[in-house]
Amino acid sequence: MNIQEQHHLLAEKTTLERLLGQMPASSVIERMGLEARKSEVEALLASHPSLLREPVRARLTFRGKPIVGSHGMFAEFGAKALNAFADTVAAIGASQTTELGKRGMIPNRDAFQLLVTGTALGSFGFELEESAKDDTPFPEETPVGAAIEQAKKIMEASLGTDDELTDAISETDPRAVEALRSFLKTIADQEAVCSLHFKDEVFRFTDVGQVRRSEGRLSQDNIHEENKRIKGCFLGVLPHRRTFEFQVAETQEILTGKVGPEIENAGCINRLLERPSSIQVHTKRVGTGSPRYTLLNYTDTEDDTTDAVGGIE
Repeated sequence: MNIQEQHHLLAEKTTLERLLGQMPASSVIERMGLEARKSEVEALLASHPSLLREPVRARLTFRGKPIVGSHGMFAEFGAKALNAFADTVAAIGASQTTELGKRGMIPNRDAFQLLVTGTALGSFGFELEESAKDDTPFPEETPVGAAIEQAKKIMEASLGTDDELTDAISETDPRAVEALRSFLKTIADQEAVCSLHFKDEVFRFTDVGQVRRSEGRLSQDNIHEENKRIKGCFLGVLPHRRTFEFQVAETQEILTGKVGPEIENAGCINRLLERPSSIQVHTKRVGTGSPRYTLLNYTDTEDDTTDAVGGIE
């Protein structure tokens, strides 16, 4: 049972109770029929778990050359744009829990399916909704909602500074960023712009040139990533937030960043504070922005018998 079906049954139950309350005692046959239906509705509601909340919904609309006012859009454009947006949500969502390969199927893609539940007017576009699988209730937060939120966040940052965009994509898999870039290219190539309505907020591009600039800023040529080995010492780690500070021996510069998932127990790093250490970090920056650091592994260089903690050499 989906949430719409549940709402219909609840509304029917309310109507049946109202009719029974208004029915005279002399209408015995009619009362029996309404009470029988009320029992059926109550049994259906009792046989399914309550849905915890409304499913995540978004509205994706377009303006521009392929759009005919609020009347419609060219089918070829609509299909391509919708598919590219669905690819973006699936890639960002999957990358929240696993590293994506450069090619092949997106892992667990079925968990990020979107339903088209209607057309959105004003300009023209689609009403979208997450899909529950096997009658599973919706939890308070779902990966689909987080993926749409992250896509909106990156598009917003793509209109800002290099540092703002670096922050937005710092923990997003390169393949997911490329999926979003491909979506922007799809609409820009057709001289269109898009708006994304989500959680009572709206992000919109104002013109095709803006979409083109965002597409270019998300290109692989503008996003610089590399792994570095750095010597120095840890100054501190916040285990729950999984953030670290590290002072570089050669320059005394203080680096801050995230502790990567390769290191399970971030709190153990606090045992090495101010001891000579060697760390491997993954750096990511956009354009001329400052790099963001993710700690991959570390070694206590004062103790030659200690192996590197973490993964990826």
